[in-house]
Amino acid sequence: MSAYVIGHLKEAAPHPEIAEYIARVTSTFEPYGGRFLVHAAQHEVKEGSWPGHVVVIGFPSVAQARAWWDSDVYQELAPLRSRHIEGDIILVPGVSEDYDATATAKAMQEALQADAGHDRTP
Repeated sequence: MSAYVIGHLKEAAPHPEIAEYIARVTSTFEPYGGRFLVHAAQHEVKEGSWPGHVVVIGFPSVAQARAWWDSDVYQELAPLRSRHIEGDIILVPGVSEDYDATATAKAMQEALQADAGHDRTP
């Protein structure tokens, strides 16, 4: 199942270390099957607030995404970014190709009905 590393990075002043990070980062995730899905693109906020930038890197699996993140080569490179750009980065698994949100909704509805049927009076 696919996995995604998603970064919500705050605005930052240009810096030579950031440029070096950007120039080198692709070579760190390609051996793990990673590729940029979103990078340096303008985003459109539809709800709430999302200052800064969005980065999404796709991987074939959670294990490969985790192996990239934990790799010595990436961990050596990461400070070039983290010293100059604040942000949040998450690793999230994708859904299977046959994922059906209606099945998830049905299971939730059944759980809610079962919970409503229980007397909560002590």
